[in-house]
Amino acid sequence: MTDQTPPPARPERRVWNYTPDLPIKLAPYWDWPMRPLAAAAYLLRSWNPVGLRFLFLVAAFVVWTWFTPDLSRAETIRFDWIAEVWLRNFILLTGIAGGLHLLLWRFAVQKDDYRYDMRPMMKGARAFWFRNQVWDNMFWSFVALQFWTFFECLIWYAYANGWATMITFETNPVWFVTLIVLIPIWAGFYFYTHHRLLHVGPFYRHVHSWHHKNVNTGPWSGLAMHPVESFVLMTDTLLFLLIPAHPVHVLFLLFHHGIGAPTSHAGFEKLKIGKGGIEVGDFFHQLHHRFFDCNYGTWETPWDKWFNTFHDGTSDGDTAVRERRRRIWNSAD
Repeated sequence: MTDQTPPPARPERRVWNYTPDLPIKLAPYWDWPMRPLAAAAYLLRSWNPVGLRFLFLVAAFVVWTWFTPDLSRAETIRFDWIAEVWLRNFILLTGIAGGLHLLLWRFAVQKDDYRYDMRPMMKGARAFWFRNQVWDNMFWSFVALQFWTFFECLIWYAYANGWATMITFETNPVWFVTLIVLIPIWAGFYFYTHHRLLHVGPFYRHVHSWHHKNVNTGPWSGLAMHPVESFVLMTDTLLFLLIPAHPVHVLFLLFHHGIGAPTSHAGFEKLKIGKGGIEVGDFFHQLHHRFFDCNYGTWETPWDKWFNTFHDGTSDGDTAVRERRRRIWNSAD
């Protein structure tokens, strides 16, 4: 008589070491019917003092006040003031991306607390230059640094020569504050628009696929991309040639790209400091790197939900992504 007892069920593989509270919820700005009180409450929470948005703004004021050449020097293109901007940006990028890498990955000061994915940075992989993910990522991040500096210096040159309209808080306080509120939302809109395009056919094969070699990400992965992509990433800075703004606004937007990319790719939800910490990770985007064809934008933009590419981080979200792929493959056949 044979034993008809079925073999024990294989335990479900754990995808994540840590996740924030799930399901992920998008900002209520775009809810219908509109919820103005919920949107206002969300906006206030997004500006908490240990949030990156607030820290980026503080950094923009500090950098403009003490670490940016006087605009009178930018009337002509000269090596000295451009080199000062480049050196400052180099220190910012190295200090933040390099600092987070050393703390979270190299020395693992908080071990695996708040770590999303337990896979290590890759070594010996032919997909990466130098066969090392971190070295590859560092190299391409420093390439992106050149475009960051280029667009910043271009705007300083435009302000110095009157090609762009510069305001101050004293002359236009309402627009000054409004623009600070709008810049993070604009950054999300711009990111979705160009990022979604980069997932189309030849743009993906020849350009964006470089960035997606990083299935698991670390701080240096944020700006590790094809030079065409890193150029496009910073191009929205040209917006300030069209709208009145202050140099703080310029830096605030650039920091969303130049600093925001390393922090959002850190691979950890939070950098622990004492009993609290600074939220650095972006699980919304971590899901994009893991599952590829979802979460093209940010949690502040509605297009992923509208176009059915939103992944809320749950197992049901995993299933929805796989089902969508199956439908696409079947229709292609």
